[in-house]
Amino acid sequence: MKKKAAVIDMGTNTFHLLLVQMGDNQFEILYKEKIAVRIGEGGINQNVLLPNAQKRALHTLTHFQNLIKGEKIDQVFTFATSAVRNAKNANDFTDKILQLTGFKVNIIDGEREAELIYKGIRLSSSLDQNTSLMMDIGGGSVEFIIGNEETIFWKKSFEIGGQRMLDRFHYHDPILEEEVDKLYSYLESELTSLFNAIKKYSPTRLIGASGTFDTLTDMYLASLQLERSRDIQSHFLPIQNFQSIADKLIRLNKQERLKIPGMIPMRVDMIVVASCLIQYILKYVETPTLICSTYSLKEGVIAELMEKVVSGVNISV
Repeated sequence: MKKKAAVIDMGTNTFHLLLVQMGDNQFEILYKEKIAVRIGEGGINQNVLLPNAQKRALHTLTHFQNLIKGEKIDQVFTFATSAVRNAKNANDFTDKILQLTGFKVNIIDGEREAELIYKGIRLSSSLDQNTSLMMDIGGGSVEFIIGNEETIFWKKSFEIGGQRMLDRFHYHDPILEEEVDKLYSYLESELTSLFNAIKKYSPTRLIGASGTFDTLTDMYLASLQLERSRDIQSHFLPIQNFQSIADKLIRLNKQERLKIPGMIPMRVDMIVVASCLIQYILKYVETPTLICSTYSLKEGVIAELMEKVVSGVNISV
């Protein structure tokens, strides 16, 4: 029997809605939408959700609620990540959401976030028997997972997301070389446990999940005068081409970046520091190709729900 479900991913930068119909170890996407809410804007490094950010979030969730009602879906799974889990006023905010929409927000920790991202990447068929380093660059946090198609060897979430790095290091546009150097020094000190894990498990592949990696894929394909197929969930970006794109992003100002084919406005600011992060990680993982998974956390939730549908268990997460 097929069952419908809605998944809401309340990311620090972007809110995602995914409406699906599930059954027999597969799912059909009924509708999906992403909106640049920027819930962490202005307050993320002070661990507070500012009034204007909350207003945008509530407006977006009301919009999502109307779409969910239109599909007659009563199973709604709502997740909040870095910006909300670290906010001093998170409970007040989630109470407002419950009162306005009826959505009970599941504030997940970094370990759970990494686990769901892994399950989403696995569902995209990006993994094989080789050991891979997976990364998801959010606005508030970045999750790193080392594993293969069978299991996770190591995972950790770091509060070094795009909005945090943007607020802390990207003061000039284009970003200054000294700002990039400060960012690299910061990453060197913050990611010690990751570098130790890379030495231990020796991943030979680098996989990026959704978000920034979708946009990098779009820019690469646009340079070849191609479009990304909706039927393909795993794309390959040669490292040489990524480095060329990243160097351009770092060199150009915002208006110039917006003119790059494949760029979208919601990514134009954070993609600079995100590209710096990827370049830095590539110093530790030698691979000829960057693998870009279009699936991430929300699809990881769907993967868990499908397991329960197949086993006849009531769907819950």
